[in-house]
Amino acid sequence: MQQAENEVTLAFIASFADAWNRHDLDALMAHMHQDCVFMASVGTAVEGTEWRGMASVRTGYAALWSSFPDAHFECLGDFVCGDRGVSEWIFTGTRNSDGKKVRARGCDVFTFREGKILVKNSFRKQLP
Repeated sequence: MQQAENEVTLAFIASFADAWNRHDLDALMAHMHQDCVFMASVGTAVEGTEWRGMASVRTGYAALWSSFPDAHFECLGDFVCGDRGVSEWIFTGTRNSDGKKVRARGCDVFTFREGKILVKNSFRKQLP
């Protein structure tokens, strides 16, 4: 989804969130820059699990739905400032591995390039 004059808008961010809730992988990837990076909120590295490039990010995004088939993000608010942005949300889902319901607050910190998401750096509260 290309933005006019390479600017990212709040409507663009809302469209990205809507694609997550529709589990629409093609729509998600249409929001991503060709050199995209996804830093998941979980993983063994300081950055979480890191996915680089369109094919890899696509795999990373699909992995969420494998783990949480009913994944949903409730938007709490977004902002865009130049080439950066933040989306705050509450994640809910049922973990596929054990049937446990998860509800956690989180956010994505975005870096934009050419009207698309270059970096999606995710953070999510973890329950003990």
